[in-house]
Amino acid sequence: MRYRFAGICGTALSLSACAVGPDYRPPQAASMGVPATYYQSVGTPQNEADLALWWTRLNDPTLSALIDTAIANNLDIVQAQARLRQARESLAQTNAAFLPQLNASGNGGKNYRSQAGGTRVDDSGNVISTGASNWSSSYSANTSASWQIDLFGELSRSAEAARAELAGSGYDLATVRMTIISELVTNYVQARLAQEQLRIARETQQVQQDNFDIAGWRLQAGLVSSLDEQQARAQLAQTRASIPQQEANLRGSLNRIAVLTGQAPGEATRTLETPAPIPTATSQIALGIPADTLRQRPDVRSAERALAAATARIGVAEAQLYPSLGISGNLGTTSNAFSDLFSLITGGLFANVSQVIFDGGRLASQVRSQRAATDAAFAAYKQSVLTALEDVENAMASLASARARQAEFTIAYDASNNAALLARSQYQAGLIDFQTLSNSETTLLNARNSLATARSDEILAIARLYDALGGGWQSMDNRPIDEQKS
Repeated sequence: MRYRFAGICGTALSLSACAVGPDYRPPQAASMGVPATYYQSVGTPQNEADLALWWTRLNDPTLSALIDTAIANNLDIVQAQARLRQARESLAQTNAAFLPQLNASGNGGKNYRSQAGGTRVDDSGNVISTGASNWSSSYSANTSASWQIDLFGELSRSAEAARAELAGSGYDLATVRMTIISELVTNYVQARLAQEQLRIARETQQVQQDNFDIAGWRLQAGLVSSLDEQQARAQLAQTRASIPQQEANLRGSLNRIAVLTGQAPGEATRTLETPAPIPTATSQIALGIPADTLRQRPDVRSAERALAAATARIGVAEAQLYPSLGISGNLGTTSNAFSDLFSLITGGLFANVSQVIFDGGRLASQVRSQRAATDAAFAAYKQSVLTALEDVENAMASLASARARQAEFTIAYDASNNAALLARSQYQAGLIDFQTLSNSETTLLNARNSLATARSDEILAIARLYDALGGGWQSMDNRPIDEQKS
């Protein structure tokens, strides 16, 4: 029996080397029409460390500390980490199918028998039965084993799909981390912008209060009509009205920052209420080439792993069209005395083969369905590639626009500030009317706000660009399994 068992196992293992279904090969960037360089910039080599911790290039320790807190405590990241652990256990369960399944059971007990009615004898006086009661014992032990042979690769293709899904879950976690970092930077910059605009509004309010007082004095002196005073009053009220909106914008950004860092809004961001400047960044950003982006973007790599998993499941579906082989065996013993339990052991070894003869085309339909799912996964992968390239191009365009606007608004601010200073002195001397002063003050206010907005837009565009390039996850502790092997 031992030699027969070895022969069965050897035959099964040799057959199990044959896995049906297509072998997956990752699509090459060139075959998907990925250009050699970006349209708006010449590719230059990238520093992985700078890409992994790109926010440190904004030179803001407060922001860096907030990002560290968010990475550790953000609840979206915690959920993604839990899904990664689930995928890891799913792979362990799939791998367990390659091993034999062994079960054991045993029981023991006593049986009681009582015969009522006293002693009974036949006509000759022989005892037939007595009314005595008695106890009897019984024991049994059984062991069974089964092993599903992977004849045509159903189990190996399932494991291949599970490994791809595990890697995809790792990349999904990386995508969540990137998104949280980008959103945190966005809200931090918006909070600093709101503080800058509040400062501008309050300084403008003070100047306009002085203008209103001057208009009142000139009215009392009979130098101007009440028109100047009412215009000054209206201008002051409009500036005051903008302050509550800016305060609400600031509070909204701070509340969002608190949630992103896994804390309740309010006390958690109190230290951020102290005004600080909008972060600045260096002008040089290494873009690399489009093919680098496909390697760096975790959402693109997740889509590629989903394609790999879908391709492997074609083999799972096709294997069900072929015969399946299983080996099973059992050992058992039964005795009325525990000491004699293992004196007689019985057992058996069996092999079983099954093949679907007719199922109305169900299994063949499953293969076609899985091939359609693979086609959809390929389209989703290609779409993610195109979207990644679009994100980079759009971010570069936004960055160039913000920098160009910032340069012009710097000139506009300098000119409007000089004009406002001249207008104030001329109005005090009675050389111009209040409408001319009001226009110069409004122009200055718009220029200051526009310059602050352009500065924040530059940082936001840089954040979007690094996010589009796939920065912010390379230093993860829980990297996907294919990353850990590389």
